[in-house]
Amino acid sequence: MLSTINNKLSKIEDFLILFSGISIFIVMILTSFQIISRVLGYPWPGYLELSELSISIFAFLGVAYAQRMDSHIRMELIVGNLKGRIKWIVEFFSTLIGLLIILILIKYSFLFALDAYQIGDTTYDYLYPTWPAKALVPIAFSIWAARLFIELLGYLRMIINIDADPIAIPVMKSAEELANEEIKVIRD
Repeated sequence: MLSTINNKLSKIEDFLILFSGISIFIVMILTSFQIISRVLGYPWPGYLELSELSISIFAFLGVAYAQRMDSHIRMELIVGNLKGRIKWIVEFFSTLIGLLIILILIKYSFLFALDAYQIGDTTYDYLYPTWPAKALVPIAFSIWAARLFIELLGYLRMIINIDADPIAIPVMKSAEELANEEIKVIRD
């Protein structure tokens, strides 16, 4: 069951990271055209404000994916040297602390977005509403919280049954294992 939930959440995370990547590409292309049009004397009104609002897409929608891929900064010098049940206990409690922090951030980022909606917060010059960009933060953090909760269940499973295969948790790899995977990708 944990594997099924992990796979379904992974599909959502994959979609969001693809959406973020496409959004970055579109903003990059539009920025190039904006620079060219500005040089030619025809700047696009409001472009800077729209590009600022789009930053929440790339900054937050990919965090759950990064968690799944174990791309966040970690204390691998400490955790990487732990073995057995103690390793999974440390991973469990560090993930629990992360989940508690994210739950607090969800609450306050939601209140921030709700406040922006209620007061009609807009950008300064062209009066674009800011609440859609602000609402992406609690949405992305909620998906991240779901990922952290699934990881908690995975770590708890490993604490109970140390010989089980890891499911829904990142597995740290040695430098040799990473190098071998890169070589395999290059050969394929």
